[in-house]
Amino acid sequence: MNTAIILAGGVGSRFGADRPKQFVEVFGKPVLVYTIEIFQNHPEIDAIEIVCVESHIDYLKELVEEYNLTKVKWITRGGKEFQHSVINGVNNLKDKIEDDDIVLVQYGASPFVTDDIISDAIRVCKEKGNSSPAMSSLLLLGNNEGDKSTEWIDRDKVMVLNTPQCFKFSYITQLYEEAIEKDLIDKVPPHTAPLMYHMGREIYLSKSNQFNLKITNKEDLEIFKGYVLMKEMKNKE
Repeated sequence: MNTAIILAGGVGSRFGADRPKQFVEVFGKPVLVYTIEIFQNHPEIDAIEIVCVESHIDYLKELVEEYNLTKVKWITRGGKEFQHSVINGVNNLKDKIEDDDIVLVQYGASPFVTDDIISDAIRVCKEKGNSSPAMSSLLLLGNNEGDKSTEWIDRDKVMVLNTPQCFKFSYITQLYEEAIEKDLIDKVPPHTAPLMYHMGREIYLSKSNQFNLKITNKEDLEIFKGYVLMKEMKNKE
């Protein structure tokens, strides 16, 4: 069984909208719904869990009904940071899925992900126990020293990681149990990847592409509007 955990627990304070960014509408549809629909329509995804900011849970339930998102089996509340939302999502599944099942952790505000990225993340995870979409940087890289850069960084040695990060359920359960036991959750950057690095874990790389973006600011939202229009034009060809 492959279950997508879609994280919609953030308030999007950096985005500057009157609502969490995952609920901002593009052509009348919330960004979160675009993301959910990708997993709803993917043949390898069996179930979806949404980890939602508490203030919008009732609204999310209305959206699930309105857009006939039948794979959404569970909705649970988000936490104060990314890690806490993942923990809430994992804990909510403990009596619902098996240790050998796969979970895919996806940002609710990352509606650019494609079917082939999802499929390859699942493939690598089945072989290795975890995976993350990744690609090398297309841009030149240098270090950051405030208002200047003084050192070249070889972009072939750097990978840009994205979602869905994919795990055997037993792996992510054990990872967070150990992190909580060692009091690490609030001591590393609030994402699963730096937690894994801090704990000496390896991340196995799966396919990604340059379109697999997370909507962080309003410029990203404009890019997504263009992306939606482009897909609509291709579908009409």
